[in-house]
Amino acid sequence: MTSALPHEIQAFLRALGNETRQTILFLFASHQQLTVGEIAELAQIGQSTASEHLTLLKRAGLLTSTRQGKEVIYQADNQQMVAYAEELLAYLKTCIYE
Repeated sequence: MTSALPHEIQAFLRALGNETRQTILFLFASHQQLTVGEIAELAQIGQSTASEHLTLLKRAGLLTSTRQGKEVIYQADNQQMVAYAEELLAYLKTCIYE
């Protein structure tokens, strides 16, 4: 039995461990798709800061992106987020002594 979380779940938790990234993710609760500029404006951060956070969220599997001309459109990867949350819950259940 291993005690370490899988790398993907560690990345998921790191991505969620930042308040700005939490704010960005929450934007997708009311917007299906957003550009970097829209995210920066809604989160009240600079575009370069938004890009850095979006890159981390995408690498962690929480967002997907598509290019439309010069714009990159982001959207939440709902299925992946749920899968990671379920895997985390299963891990936490193994930590409970009964």
